[in-house]
Amino acid sequence: MVAITKGIHLPTEPEIQLSQDSSRVLASYLRQSTQKIRIVEDDGSEQSVEIPATAFHLVLDILTQMAQGNAVTIIPIHAELTTQEAADLLNVSRPFLIKLLESEKIPYRTVGKHRRIRFQDLMDYKLRADEAASQALDELVSQAQELGMGY
Repeated sequence: MVAITKGIHLPTEPEIQLSQDSSRVLASYLRQSTQKIRIVEDDGSEQSVEIPATAFHLVLDILTQMAQGNAVTIIPIHAELTTQEAADLLNVSRPFLIKLLESEKIPYRTVGKHRRIRFQDLMDYKLRADEAASQALDELVSQAQELGMGY
């Protein structure tokens, strides 16, 4: 299920409050391997469903983000993204992303004349880039300390 949409829905104030309350209650049930949830309809009828702990954690993560006023998108690991979707996720321009693809820093495939990028490949690139940036920052801090620049 790819939930990348053109319109982003930011939670409203009532949704933020409900998410805060719900996430607080659900967080106390994280220790179990599965969760049984009871759904109560307006007419009073009920149905129970059991979900895996990983799905329960995901629901809690979504509620936590919504409680902070953030929009949430769910993307499966094997999803293929357009160049614009990939650029948006990296927070870079589409032309910059195209340069990354053409320099083979991120794998892609073509469908007709369009490029498609696997979400996992994009996240692998992002992890490598974040690690390189962190390492460069650590080196700058180390040099500043050696030079007695007050860091």
